[in-house]
Amino acid sequence: MSGTALLSGKVAVISGAASSRGLGFATAKLFAEHGAKVAILDINAKGVEEAAKLLGTDHKGYVCDVSDKASCEKALKTIVADFGKVDILINNAGITQPAKVCDIDEASWDRLMAVNLKGVLFLSQATIPYLKKNGGGAIACTSSVSAQRGGGILGGPHYSAAKAGVLGLAKAMARELGSDAIRVNCVTPGLIHSDINSSILDDARREEIKTGIPLNRIGVPSDVAGAFLFLASELSSYITGAVIDVNGGMLIH
Repeated sequence: MSGTALLSGKVAVISGAASSRGLGFATAKLFAEHGAKVAILDINAKGVEEAAKLLGTDHKGYVCDVSDKASCEKALKTIVADFGKVDILINNAGITQPAKVCDIDEASWDRLMAVNLKGVLFLSQATIPYLKKNGGGAIACTSSVSAQRGGGILGGPHYSAAKAGVLGLAKAMARELGSDAIRVNCVTPGLIHSDINSSILDDARREEIKTGIPLNRIGVPSDVAGAFLFLASELSSYITGAVIDVNGGMLIH
């Protein structure tokens, strides 16, 4: 456990966290190091079991399709039965697809919206009653620099649109849920070296992208995990409706 355990006694639910090289698992690992008990959610049944084992015996994995409301409700009911409560939700599950605007078919649009945006709504809806019962809590959502700058990196316009929707949804939830002591914030990662893009980018393209990043490197999952730790902990107790950029300066407002 790290020097000061910022999440001691907390129960955190993290979606899209089965991949050992992904943002979700990096966040789960850091949360566990800071004293949280972690419930890993993912559609990958084998992956959630393996990820939970890597974290240790205090943590569990649950199969959940965030685009299906009943699946989200079932997962949260089981988590609360297992852990007794929920304090933190990290809406991280997401998918991407490179495409030009005129090449986006209806099925692709619906798929990206279902996982990236509707999934945030459904998993939040399933979690919020338990946070209210618990006297409050923290929700943080993974958006993207793509939502802020109009794409232009890897995902197509439908990805940008979905991730922009996450920003709007999170801010609206923050305004509505503040009186229940539930804080809702967003993290907007830039290009992060993870499973979602490792097969898409070659070394030459990475070097090209780095020239537009003031910190002169592509991010790693732990960079994003640190922002989520801040937003989940009492260090950010008076922050809600905020957007934390984790992009190395790729986009400076």
